[in-house]
Amino acid sequence: MERSMASPTRSSPSAAAAGTTSRTARAHPRAAAEAPDHFRHSYSKDKSKLVRRLSRIEGQVRGIARMIEREEYCVDILQQTAALRAALDSVGIMILEDHVRGCVRTAAERGEADAYVDEVVDVVRRTLGRPVRGTGRPT
Repeated sequence: MERSMASPTRSSPSAAAAGTTSRTARAHPRAAAEAPDHFRHSYSKDKSKLVRRLSRIEGQVRGIARMIEREEYCVDILQQTAALRAALDSVGIMILEDHVRGCVRTAAERGEADAYVDEVVDVVRRTLGRPVRGTGRPT
C-alpha cells in the first residue's frame, strides 16, 4: 500500500482542540517499522464515491440551514438532521471498512495488528459516545 506523506503534520479539528496532532503526525504503529515515501490509503479506490457523498451531505446541510431561515416546522428539520446523521454514518462506515480491509489487514500480515486494532476500537468507541479505554487491552 502506498501513502502520500505530503502533509504528515496536519492536525484534526478535535486533535487541535485537545492540543495534539492527527494520527499521521504522531507516532503511528507503522511509522517506526517503516517510513514510506508514499502509502495509498485503503479508501483511495472509493475516493470519487466518497467525495460525491460528501458533496450531497454539504447540500443537505445547506438545505437544513434554509429550513431554519424559513422557520419551517421543527419536526421536519429534525427529520432532515436524522437523514444527515445517517449520511455521515454511511461515509464513516465506508472508510472504516476500507481501513479494516486494507490497513489493518496489511498490519496483521506484518505482525503489527494489535496497535491498529486498538486504534480502530478507540475510534469506534468515540463515535458511539463511549469513553476510550485505558492503554491496556482487556484480557
